Amino acid sequence: MTNSIEMVDLRGQFKKIHTEIEEAIAKVLQSGRFIGGEEVANFEKEAAEYLGAKHAIGCASGTDALMIAMMALGIKSNDEVITTPFTFAATAETIAILDATPVYADINAHTYNIAFQKIESAITPKTRFMIPVHLFGQPAEMDEIMAIAKRHNLQVIEDAAQAFGAEYKGRKVCTIGDISCVSFYPSKNLGAYGDAGLIVTNNDELAANVRSICNHGQARAYYHDRLGVNSRLDAIQAAILRVKLRYLDKWNDARRRAAKIYDSHFTASAIIPPFSIGGIKHIYHQYSVQVPNRNAVAAYLKERSIPTMIYYPVPLHLQPAYNRHSGGNAGAFPVSEQVANDIISLPMHSELTDEQTSYIAEMVIQAYEHCGVQK
Repeated sequence: MTNSIEMVDLRGQFKKIHTEIEEAIAKVLQSGRFIGGEEVANFEKEAAEYLGAKHAIGCASGTDALMIAMMALGIKSNDEVITTPFTFAATAETIAILDATPVYADINAHTYNIAFQKIESAITPKTRFMIPVHLFGQPAEMDEIMAIAKRHNLQVIEDAAQAFGAEYKGRKVCTIGDISCVSFYPSKNLGAYGDAGLIVTNNDELAANVRSICNHGQARAYYHDRLGVNSRLDAIQAAILRVKLRYLDKWNDARRRAAKIYDSHFTASAIIPPFSIGGIKHIYHQYSVQVPNRNAVAAYLKERSIPTMIYYPVPLHLQPAYNRHSGGNAGAFPVSEQVANDIISLPMHSELTDEQTSYIAEMVIQAYEHCGVQK
C-alpha cells in the first residue's frame, strides 16, 4: 500500500473539517467564555435532540460521567452493581471509587456484550444497579436487560462510552436506561480534541442532580446542597463537538461500509468477525476479530505496517486493582477470558479507503495462515 494505514486517522479527518473547527475555536476565544456559556448550552441541546432525549449534560470525561451518574442515583457504600468483566477499567473503577462493589456477569461469545442470561444469577439483596456496556459500538440486548431490571427493581446505567450514535430497535442508545454515560475521548466516533463526556437522562430530577454534582454540588453559586465534584465540559470542546456532530452519521456510515468489506473477506475464513444482533445499528467503534495465536498475528501485521490493538488483554476480574472485589479467580468468567486471549482490533475509522480495508483483510488472512494456527 502506498498510503499509510492508521489505527485511527484523526489527522485525516481534521484536514476535511479544519476550517469549521478553527472558526469554532476562534469564536470561543473571542468570547472570553471558556467554562459553560452558549457553546456548551447549544451542544447539550443539539446532543439531546440527536439522541431523542430530554436532557444531555456535559462533563469532563466519560469516566466522570459514570461516577456522577451513580452519585445522582444515590449509590451507597457496599451497594452491588452488576456489569461486564470485559470492558475498559473505568466501568468497574468508578463503582469501586464510590465504595460500592462491582459484580460481574460473563459476556456473550458473539457480541462481546454482557450476556443477559447470566445476570439474574448474580443478583443479591445488595444489588441496586446494572451497567450494561455497549462495547465496540454494538448495543447490548436492552429489552431483556430492562425486563430483568423491572423484575428486580434495579436501575440501569447505560455505558455508551463507545456507542454514541448506535441504535437499538429504532432508538438511539442512551435513551433506554435510567441514565446513560458517553465518552468523547479523541479516538471515539464522536471525539473531542481533549477529554469530554456527557450524561443523558429523561428524568428531570436526575438531570438536576447531575448538574449540581458536576458543579461542586451547587444549585446556585456558593450554596452547596450535596457533595459534588468539578467536572464541567469546557466551551472549546463543546464548540468542536458541535461541528463534528454534524458529520457523525456520515462517519458512522463509512465505518459500517469498511466493516462490510472486512466481513466479506472473512466469511469464508476461520477468522471470527464481529457479530451484529438483529434490530440494531452497530457503529463499529472497533472492528475486533478473534484469531488463535493473536500476538503472533499482530507481529506479522506490524511487519507489514498494519497497526492493531488489543482491547482488552486482561478481564477486570483478573486485574490486581479489583482483586478485593472479584478474588482474581481465573476461570470464573470463561467466555471473557477466552475472548481476551484471542481478540484483536483492526484499523477502523471514517477515513479508511476500500482499497486499504481489502488489503488489511487480505493480510490478516495471510497472517492467520502463516502463524494463526500455531498454538
